Amino acid sequence: MATEHGPAAPTTVALTGATGFIGSGVLAALAARGVRVRALARTPPQDAVPGPAWVPGDLADPAALTELCTGAGALVHLASRVDGGAEECEAVNDRGTAALMAAATRAGVRRIVHLSTAAVYGEGPHQGIEVDEVPPAPVSEASRTRLLGERHALAAGGCVLRPGLVTGTGDRWVVPALAELVRRVPVRWEGGRTRLSMVDRADLARLITALALDGQAAPPGVHHASHPDPVRGGDLLTALAALGLLPAPDGPDTPWEECRRLLAAAPGRVSERQFGLIARDHWYRSDRIWHLAACPPGPGPLARLPEAAPWYRQALGRP
Repeated sequence: MATEHGPAAPTTVALTGATGFIGSGVLAALAARGVRVRALARTPPQDAVPGPAWVPGDLADPAALTELCTGAGALVHLASRVDGGAEECEAVNDRGTAALMAAATRAGVRRIVHLSTAAVYGEGPHQGIEVDEVPPAPVSEASRTRLLGERHALAAGGCVLRPGLVTGTGDRWVVPALAELVRRVPVRWEGGRTRLSMVDRADLARLITALALDGQAAPPGVHHASHPDPVRGGDLLTALAALGLLPAPDGPDTPWEECRRLLAAAPGRVSERQFGLIARDHWYRSDRIWHLAACPPGPGPLARLPEAAPWYRQALGRP
């Protein structure tokens, strides 16, 4: 039944990855909209806020996938393997996504939103590119298999989202990696001029929720899903320093090749490839999907950092 705001929202949304960094934000956003959520989880959380109907199982469990999708009006697929070897990543990101999309197709799910990553483009640098303006060239097993997973979602008529760096409460990679890198490479990387595609978790959750619930349907195809305005690397470090999360940017302006040398001379967990994702241009034009979803992108990830500061202080062990 249509309403004054357009077609009625799906009565039930099937969700994977609900206990993860982005998925927990999407679960909260869907709950705030008052829709029924059926969520897949290997081990349903015991202390979860009442609301979703939990389906025990994973992407390798055909019966669980059938239960998850049956009667759902929309599927939001956020579960992925973001590290590990080829077999581990293929099992989740490729074969698991194929099985889920087949279950959704059999169940007649009308809307599919699938989360991928801009990391499928590879090392870069990339400067303001449109979707597939440069060919994807993933360099990790996680990114390679997530690119394979995109094909299954597209074949099912899905809307595939490629965000860049995602920050906010729950972020265990971006800001923690920056905290390590400013210690290992204590100079101004590329003079702080690097431009990055970023999005706050809460804003990405709003976008995903709008695509699942509003309008005629989520637009099929691949879409960049960062905030439309790229963030300068120097501005990001300055904003984090103002919150007391990192030291203030200091040291001379230093080109990439010298930054690489300094990184190699100070071993740590963050790899050169990961350093490059933060210290070199990686920005992708992302305004179109916000317009198609009729979803305001918000003030941007830097403006959202104070909301996440308590989380980051705890994660970084800051007073």
